[in-house]
Amino acid sequence: MRALLSVFDKTGIVEFAAALNELGVELISSGGTASVIAAAGIPVTDVAEITGVPAILGHRVVTLHPKIHGGLLFDRDDADHRADMDRYDIEGIDLVVANLYPFSSQPSIEMIDIGGPAMVRAAAKNHAFVGVIVDPGDYPAVLDELRADGALSDGMRQRLARTAFATTAAYDAQILAWLAEPSPGERATENSLPRSIELVLEQDQGLRYGENPHQVGARYSVAGQTGWWHSAVQHGGKEMSYLNVFDADAAWRLVHALGDGPAAVVIKHANPCGVAIADDITTAYVRAHECDPVSAFGGIVAVNRPVTLALAEALAPVFTEVLIAPSFEPAALARLTEKRNLRLLEAVPPGPLGLSLRGIDGGFLVQTPDVVTTDHSTWTVVTKATPTDAQWADLQLAWRVVAKVTSNAIVLVEGGRAVGIGCGQQNRRDAGAIADEKAAGRAAGGAYASDAFFPFADGLDGAIAAGAATVIQPGGSIRDDEVIAAADAAGLAMVFTGERHFRH
Repeated sequence: MRALLSVFDKTGIVEFAAALNELGVELISSGGTASVIAAAGIPVTDVAEITGVPAILGHRVVTLHPKIHGGLLFDRDDADHRADMDRYDIEGIDLVVANLYPFSSQPSIEMIDIGGPAMVRAAAKNHAFVGVIVDPGDYPAVLDELRADGALSDGMRQRLARTAFATTAAYDAQILAWLAEPSPGERATENSLPRSIELVLEQDQGLRYGENPHQVGARYSVAGQTGWWHSAVQHGGKEMSYLNVFDADAAWRLVHALGDGPAAVVIKHANPCGVAIADDITTAYVRAHECDPVSAFGGIVAVNRPVTLALAEALAPVFTEVLIAPSFEPAALARLTEKRNLRLLEAVPPGPLGLSLRGIDGGFLVQTPDVVTTDHSTWTVVTKATPTDAQWADLQLAWRVVAKVTSNAIVLVEGGRAVGIGCGQQNRRDAGAIADEKAAGRAAGGAYASDAFFPFADGLDGAIAAGAATVIQPGGSIRDDEVIAAADAAGLAMVFTGERHFRH
């Protein structure tokens, strides 16, 4: 039996080579891998001795040779193959151990591995006869079979081949994504989408269950990419479920979109049911929870400051599924871990939004991210009344929040806190009525935000009933003049942003 070892990640390679040698396997290797194995006193033949050609072109060409690839692709049952092997003095290779240059760690032309993927794909294609290992984690299982049976089973070779092709597919997807980025001097446009999207997902975390307990769920990441979930630390509580992850991601992203001050959000079924900013994080949480304490039951809380003991004491009486924060003070962590079912996540800020994909029959809908602009210098006051400085602050907060609420959406904000949120309604009047009902008189003098324009003047009914002083909406209805006239009649200051934020 002959094995070819050529790896970038040399974790465990010496021990694996030693075990193969003890089993009587002939070892061939290349470059740095051969040097490491030889330095350990393990017999190994350098690939250059077999091919008669040293590594050339700055190590770009090492194993790309008929005596290597012939050995990998040799069909032992094909008489013509056997004749070619004899004619050109090529020996078969029964096992390949290869992992690739870590392209995603430092994307560049020289980090595009050629020889490695070529060997891996050749061995995987010929898995009826050849085993291929791309993951050091597979070394023990391979050794177990070799020790027990003297060869790898058909099932093992097929499993290894699948892992190998998944690895090269993910590798190519990383390179394609890098090549798709704008070249220096090339201008990317918000309206451009790639002609194709090569998406390879790797399972990172098995989940407690899917959206419902009878469904199976898992969290995947795009191969070669990392996000805040990769470094998040769970300090307590049960395993995460599908909805825990979905809602936690929404909560963490929203709390980081609310500016630099202390902020807290409460999310339920991907919709905010509480949002507040304040001078300290405990006050922010208390004010966020007060928006809709009924809906907050069993919700997800995210804060953008370390969790203090005071915040822990405020949150402890409330049934909460997940709390996400940048860190936890030791006393706060001790207090909150007393709640056995509360999941505590310590996390870094979320990264920028990428393309949005949503599955449909036979494919996906793809769109660029919805970026929310809150620079009110780009907005237009369309009424006789103009917002005050304090009212501008509430309008900006309301606009940030309504963009993250399922459409049709209305959000009432007063004094840096959401006081009423109406979401997911088929018409805007109902969304406004729900927001007014939940505000329960707390919205007087506040801001009334709509994610899309009011098709009729009665869209302002919720604002008027709630006693709001200002309204923010995209504008663009054919009846804008009627809506503006109604706002003037009610003494409302109304702002058009020129940008809709539907969310489905």
